[in-house]
Amino acid sequence: MAQTNDLTKGNVPKLILGFFFPMLFTNMLQQIYTIADTAIVGKGLGDNALASVGSMSSLSFLIVGFSIGLCNGFSVIIAQNYGSKNYDQLRKSVASSVKLAFLFAVVLSVLSILLLRTALIALQTDIRILDDSLTYGYIIFGGLITTIFYNLCASILRALGDSKTPFYAIIVSTIVNIVLDYALIFIVGTGVEGAAIATIFAQVLSGFICLIKLKRIDIIRLTREDFYTDIKMDFTLIKNGIPMACMNSITAVGCMVVQYFVNGLGVAYTSAYSACGKFGNLFMQPACTAGFTMSSFTSQNYGAKQYTRIKEGLHVCLAIAFFFYLTLGSLMVFFPRELAGLMLNGEEAIELATQFLPISGSMLFAVDFLFVFRSGLQGMGYSMITMISGGVEMVMRIATIVLFINEIGFRATAYADVVAWFGALALNLIAFEIVLHKKLHINRKEVCA
Repeated sequence: MAQTNDLTKGNVPKLILGFFFPMLFTNMLQQIYTIADTAIVGKGLGDNALASVGSMSSLSFLIVGFSIGLCNGFSVIIAQNYGSKNYDQLRKSVASSVKLAFLFAVVLSVLSILLLRTALIALQTDIRILDDSLTYGYIIFGGLITTIFYNLCASILRALGDSKTPFYAIIVSTIVNIVLDYALIFIVGTGVEGAAIATIFAQVLSGFICLIKLKRIDIIRLTREDFYTDIKMDFTLIKNGIPMACMNSITAVGCMVVQYFVNGLGVAYTSAYSACGKFGNLFMQPACTAGFTMSSFTSQNYGAKQYTRIKEGLHVCLAIAFFFYLTLGSLMVFFPRELAGLMLNGEEAIELATQFLPISGSMLFAVDFLFVFRSGLQGMGYSMITMISGGVEMVMRIATIVLFINEIGFRATAYADVVAWFGALALNLIAFEIVLHKKLHINRKEVCA
């Protein structure tokens, strides 16, 4: 019998760190692959090819981010049922998640393929890179079901306290992905389609590794009855999953507006923005992982009504986020040119990236803390608040880029991120403290009674 990990009992820092590090290695490997993929495309096919893949980043975030948010939203309900030891509801929530995820995968894949050309043109994608962007996008969105397959399996495992299996899956898939990437581009001689095919193949592989582990867990061994339609459970999952999915997509809309302005400046700007985005995502991963850890830890303890442990978990996760801000943010501040040179060839693009990275790196703590507070709220089931915060983030990002792009040029893209981070952080921090304080107060009254 495969073991799960009960996060409602035991030493809080030890549990969190034991959960955090395997997931951190998982997420870092995914980002390292993304960096390697970018470097292979940029060095093997040139800055224009890199720009064509980069121009897809905001659209990919819109669609893939929606699906990831959906899976994470489902996993919160699964974790709460696991924390409360309600195993009948646990199995039903898993079965319903599978059905709903498949339905959304088909719909999202079809819509994204049909609307891709229109969206790229609307984003002012340069005609020189449009065909490559379409080729890459059609493959990525055509294989969206594989993305959702892996993310759902990994989310369920994390909900049950297992962060190690997704790590093992990503080790294998990352190695295969990079090797296949290199072989298709440098040996076979494919274009950007080679990078897309390698990504899809790796996601299938990692998904099956996670699925094998899930099938060995007795408490979620599903029967035909578990798949019977349960309107209440479906509604609960959708009620929690859709706001989390929309939060990612709303944030992506803000990024798409920034992408629109960047694309209008020229290919060098698109390449620089793409490279900066890759490094930003990489250096945010430890704090993002602390957020995922906070979500799983909070969900289980919220289901078990262990609210004091949630507050302890918050302090540990914030400490993790701050440590990595000091270390990784410093790299962006003090070594921007060296970082940019790892991906970019053209001096103009490198110079632009050198403007962006120090601004983003110095303020990275804002988004790092945002991940933790937002994930804590999501873990308690308050996904609507986090969706609203995504709207605040979008509005502030768009307002900043519109007001300052003509005044300070490319640096406005970095300031747009920073302003958006602070706005969303303020809302999530206040909401988290209010909700947790209320739960602790109710809990104390129940104990006294």
